[in-house]
Amino acid sequence: MGALRWTTAGESHGRSLVAILEGIPAGMQLDVARVDAELVRRQGGYGRGGRMRIESDSIQLLSGTKAGVTLGSPIAFTIENKDHTIEKLPTPTNPRPGHADLAGCQKFTHTDPRAVLERASARETAARVALGAIARQLLDAFGIEVFAHVVELGGERVGEDAWRDDRDERLARRAASDFWSLDPDADARFRARVDRAREERDSLGGVFETRALGLPPGLGSCASGPARLTARIGGALFSIPAMKGVEFGLGFEGARRVGSVVHDPIVPQPGPFGRFGRASNHAGGLEGGMTNGEPLVVRTAMKPIPSLKQGLPSVDFGTGAAVQATYQRSDVTSVPAASVVGEAVVALELAGAFLDKFGGDALDHVRDSFDAWRERVRRV
Repeated sequence: MGALRWTTAGESHGRSLVAILEGIPAGMQLDVARVDAELVRRQGGYGRGGRMRIESDSIQLLSGTKAGVTLGSPIAFTIENKDHTIEKLPTPTNPRPGHADLAGCQKFTHTDPRAVLERASARETAARVALGAIARQLLDAFGIEVFAHVVELGGERVGEDAWRDDRDERLARRAASDFWSLDPDADARFRARVDRAREERDSLGGVFETRALGLPPGLGSCASGPARLTARIGGALFSIPAMKGVEFGLGFEGARRVGSVVHDPIVPQPGPFGRFGRASNHAGGLEGGMTNGEPLVVRTAMKPIPSLKQGLPSVDFGTGAAVQATYQRSDVTSVPAASVVGEAVVALELAGAFLDKFGGDALDHVRDSFDAWRERVRRV
């Protein structure tokens, strides 16, 4: 592990977000407009709050390219915060349930939730979306697609047949949806559910599904726990604020069935990566912590946003008295936005695993390594 590394910095209402991505090979054409398009998509979705009308996210590239082509050196960029008011905002006098406020104040032994929430905020995920958009361009060069869509919101679900195998059709359906879903019928139910929650001054969670298609088998490793791609992708998704559950393939449903109907039979199935395939994909594309050549299928559950207009019971730091928590500007739901973030972090982990196996200093070196492996694996 370790060929691809990244970090972010910045507070929710600070001057800007900052990100650095190391390990992208030289010679890759970097399309900044595609990065910015993902940032716009993250800001969309029905049920978003006032912050999305303030910010207009785009990256300002600082390093790592020449004439639009990667140099192999670290790629650095900033995303400006239009709402740069960290020094002017009041310090909340009470911690909000469901947020990092109280645990953070106890960690740092102070009573300033602002000093905690500014970094704990999901605003940081804008930087990760941009990082993932760069990683996705590397995957695209090798025919790997990463695609996320909302499958459940506020207890309402898309139809069982919502997924579309045709790439153009699913891209068009998602782009036409206010919820980044593939089911127009479900969108109407989602909208009604959000409207009701808004009237009730409440919030909604949901589930999004991320798929990766075109993956070669053998990414990740069975040699150590941290190297298992199941752990890496699961950890990346859990690192997104408000995520409470991750399952691959059948997930928890697989625990309710007998083994004979859970595991995927291996069958003769000539394909781009060898002579064999699976008759089903209950495993979600991962076995033994490694990709197995089938599509990656992972679903992530997001809790309802804990910033509620009606408030939740809390305490006053000064008096210790019971109070209603202070309301901070928020969304009714941000599950559609979370799906964009999930897509990004999965792309980052897959790009990292791909470079772990096929990495080189330049994109041509990576391609040579990949092509040589593909010729060998066809004989397995």
